[in-house]
Amino acid sequence: MAMKHLRTILLSLSALTLLLTGTACVPQESPAGAIPQPAEVQSSEAGTTDAQAGTALEQLGTIAIKGRAPKTGYSREEFGPAWADVDHNGCDTRNDILARDLVSEEFKHGTQDCVVASGTFADPYTGTTISFVRGNTTSTAVQIDHVVALSDAWQKGAQQLSAEQRSQFANDPLNLLAADGPANGAKSDSDAATWLPPNKAFRCEYVARQTAVKAAYGLWMTQAEHDAIATVLSSCPEEPVPAREGTAPRTVAAQPGAAGPGAEGAPEGAGTTPVYANCTAVRAAGAAPIRPGDPGWDPKFDGDGDGVGCTS
Repeated sequence: MAMKHLRTILLSLSALTLLLTGTACVPQESPAGAIPQPAEVQSSEAGTTDAQAGTALEQLGTIAIKGRAPKTGYSREEFGPAWADVDHNGCDTRNDILARDLVSEEFKHGTQDCVVASGTFADPYTGTTISFVRGNTTSTAVQIDHVVALSDAWQKGAQQLSAEQRSQFANDPLNLLAADGPANGAKSDSDAATWLPPNKAFRCEYVARQTAVKAAYGLWMTQAEHDAIATVLSSCPEEPVPAREGTAPRTVAAQPGAAGPGAEGAPEGAGTTPVYANCTAVRAAGAAPIRPGDPGWDPKFDGDGDGVGCTS
């Protein structure tokens, strides 16, 4: 009887030990195909945080992620007249970009080197070379693309911009590229989640430019768009933030004896568009306060978003 009682006690102790041991092991099980645990997600986020300073990947981390707003109220006219001469250099924006992006260009006689009549274009979207000739049936071979489409911008923050800021956005050289006509048509108003250039060698630069434009104007991205750009930049983590290269300098309004380039990269001659590195350069040139449409305007000068830059 005593032996039976002892056996019962031992079995009870064994069962208790097994129960305690089994319970402790349950959280450590990791079945195949399980959703990544929080630690793994944090590791991925840390990789984004550690992006090198001055890179497009780092800048991507500063862009807000929100849902797409309704397209209600959108029209091309909300972004001002098409191809306005916002930099007051005497030439419309379309011809400024053609002159910037084409080589061996020739200008239409009597337009003071404004209207591009022909040239050779190396299209970054397709990787092909196009012989551009202006004409009713030929001009569309090379179009000017808004890298961040106007409709996309409207649905991701541009509704809150002023009319002047939207006009600047539509004519900003940072947001404009000459492009193969059919490729531009295929892109339409897509973001990076639904369209990328067929030329894969240009994709890093392309999404870096989209990111820079959205950062400059305080626009947001959808989660899908952000993830698509992050995927592209993961293959080129050192892709730099693109510089605002401006457009081709013009001399149509130049006066005899006009001064050459001034300090800090701000040309002083009447026939060129000044490019100011910062508000210090704007003030040094006597151009402060500066507003959208003024020569040398850059959205970075308007830190508080009131439409006037370099006020303090």
